[in-house]
Amino acid sequence: MAVGERGIHTVVPRDVIGAWWAAHGSDVVGWRRRIHALPELSRQEVNTTELVMAELTAAGLTPRRLPLGTGVVCDIGSGDQPRIALRADMDALPITEHTGLPFSSTVEGVSHACGHDAHTAILIGVAHLLASLDELPVGVRLIFQPAEEVMPGGALDAVAAGVMTGVSRIFALHCDPKLPVGSVGLRAGALTSAADHIDLQLHSAGGHTSRPHLTGDLVYAMGTVITGLPGILSRRLDPRSGTVMVWGAAHAGNAPNAIPQEGRLRGTVRTGDHDTWGELEPLIRSVIGELLAPLGVRYDLSYFRGVPPVVNDEPAVEVMRDAVAAVGPNAVADTPQSPGGEDFSWYLEHVPGAMGRLGVWDGISPRVDLHQPNFDIDERALEVGVRTLAGIALAGA
Repeated sequence: MAVGERGIHTVVPRDVIGAWWAAHGSDVVGWRRRIHALPELSRQEVNTTELVMAELTAAGLTPRRLPLGTGVVCDIGSGDQPRIALRADMDALPITEHTGLPFSSTVEGVSHACGHDAHTAILIGVAHLLASLDELPVGVRLIFQPAEEVMPGGALDAVAAGVMTGVSRIFALHCDPKLPVGSVGLRAGALTSAADHIDLQLHSAGGHTSRPHLTGDLVYAMGTVITGLPGILSRRLDPRSGTVMVWGAAHAGNAPNAIPQEGRLRGTVRTGDHDTWGELEPLIRSVIGELLAPLGVRYDLSYFRGVPPVVNDEPAVEVMRDAVAAVGPNAVADTPQSPGGEDFSWYLEHVPGAMGRLGVWDGISPRVDLHQPNFDIDERALEVGVRTLAGIALAGA
């Protein structure tokens, strides 16, 4: 048993991963395609859960369904060892697929347009690989999580079920079509942003547009909030926090000469700073109240708190960096902070960890972003994913 640079015992040589992939890589591709063809929406991942349960059982493991019926947790190694966790999300999106793949979605209006099919297949592969070894330097907990695509996210259900008990660190990968296949993007600190939703209902007595002074001009009030709230937030919050507020929907009225009685605004507010995330709701409530106070318009504000930002722990990133570097000489890539949200952050509220960006662009086709109907991956990324997550486990994390 050798001791590496970090003083961690390595039970097996790293090339065991390559040997396993050469023998079983086609299985991982097959799992990905089966999951891709039968996508399931959040908290409906019944068939995906059954596939994971069956494959982990076939590997000689003892998987357990999460209490709500979808999702799987499974331990490998002795309970006396320190334990790390590896997480994959399982759910698909309500998007009609337009890839034309021979294994395209067979479910109308649902597809794996975010790569969770790849995440799940990779972790099944890691489970088989680790289960085939006589000894591991660290205990490993595999978390196959449902409902990442809805807020506040299935990670909260998994945490409530106790999946973080006894875990010292957690790691994950997420497909990234901006990065070429063969690479993994790494970043210490904020990787994603917190993402909250705002739903503002406005009420007025309404009236004739010739006499706005006799009523509350609801459309004017909406315009004041539409422009005023993002502007004021930009002056009240540190710009280094990466906070951005954007409206996605505005509805009011039908006639050009009638001030409507009802209006609705919906939008999102995102930030890459955890402390700022905690300040947003009270600040937004205060600013909206101040903007509408002189206009004679009543309102009801619903504020839906989403997920915190994913903030990667620097030592955990270094563990992941070592595993990625073993994939190839140019495998480690930088990646910027994303304004998108990711519920992996809920696990990081309990233990340190890191998420990496798995490059899935083939380097030839036009880049297609996540959540688009023609999104696909270069399946060579599956090997990179298995090598990375298995490498973390074999390093003792």
